[in-house]
Amino acid sequence: MLPIRTPRSVLVAVALGVTLTACSAQAASGPGTGPSKSGGPASGASPAKVTVVDPAAGRPVSVTASGGTLAVVRVADAEGGVLTGRTGKGGTSWTSDRKAVPGTSYTVEVTSRTADGKESTTRSSFETAEPKAVNKLTLAPGKNTTVGIGHPLSIVFDLPVTRKADVERQLKVTTSNATEGSWGWVKDYSGRDRADWRPKEYWKPGTKVTLAADLEGTDSGGGWFVRDYLTGFTVGAAQVVKVDLDRQKLTLERDGRAVRTIPVSGGTPGGDKRSWRGTAVLMAKEGTINMNSETVGLGDAYNKDVDYSMRLTWSGMYAHAAPWNAAYFGKANKSSGCIGMSDENASSFYASVNVGDPFEITGRDTKGTVAEGNGYGAWNLSWAQWKAKSALA
Repeated sequence: MLPIRTPRSVLVAVALGVTLTACSAQAASGPGTGPSKSGGPASGASPAKVTVVDPAAGRPVSVTASGGTLAVVRVADAEGGVLTGRTGKGGTSWTSDRKAVPGTSYTVEVTSRTADGKESTTRSSFETAEPKAVNKLTLAPGKNTTVGIGHPLSIVFDLPVTRKADVERQLKVTTSNATEGSWGWVKDYSGRDRADWRPKEYWKPGTKVTLAADLEGTDSGGGWFVRDYLTGFTVGAAQVVKVDLDRQKLTLERDGRAVRTIPVSGGTPGGDKRSWRGTAVLMAKEGTINMNSETVGLGDAYNKDVDYSMRLTWSGMYAHAAPWNAAYFGKANKSSGCIGMSDENASSFYASVNVGDPFEITGRDTKGTVAEGNGYGAWNLSWAQWKAKSALA
């Protein structure tokens, strides 16, 4: 006699037969969910009743069981991404480690167990509403780069961040040598919200830094994050550039010892052409660029191509070659705010410094201290002042 074959559709119906209910209430803090779909009742012994509780974007997925315990819970999105989670004490509740993401479909598969040891498996699905706005971010320094000892870990957000504490909790920094540091929130020169992670003191050379920004499913208040970010960088040589505007000289120190002194000319005293003071961090080595004084509010004073340009602030302060000021190097400050030097000195200095090297600038007649958001000015605050800028302080 031939064996009797049960149609596959019937087998699936039996396997998915236990009812799983899902509330579709909308979370007050973000997009709600679409209709939940469940299987029908199973035959045989009464199974545990499994419920997905108020599924919504920005919340962990929560599953409960009555009349039994949860043996296995699997929550997956349409692309196969799985939300891991933990079963609570007593085995009647389960909560995902991560939050549900807006605009996403999830399938919930649950195996429950009754007191007499019988198991039943059910499946259900729910959808979270599309986000009204998606927030993105720009990270610095670049991934897998090597930078100087003054470069902070910096995040600029595309959209406003009004829920700073919620966002900061998802930003995890690890270092190879347990470096002490803190997040601080500043307003970037562009006007956007920015969070920087600054060590208590300059980085130690060789430190490896990793950022895991587990932001997927987090509401920034100005938009939702729909992905995570992972980046890392290494700290290079211990170099500090000391600029004495009163004596018109620049000294490059490596490992605490002076290796080079260059005569320079800084910003002209007594007006808008003065240089900034304080600590500025070398943001970029931009090579030959066009500099137009009108872009920094100085009228038509100049419009020229400038070699060996090293950006120190967003407001337009650079160190660069300035052969037109040769008569003033080491003698007087006669620039429009930048730190100028000869072509020869600029060429070798440009080759010696690294993005992230701090420039410690002193001088009596300057126009103020570099602000935190005007480049990387966090070093101009005390450690206590900087820690107070954390949303979790």
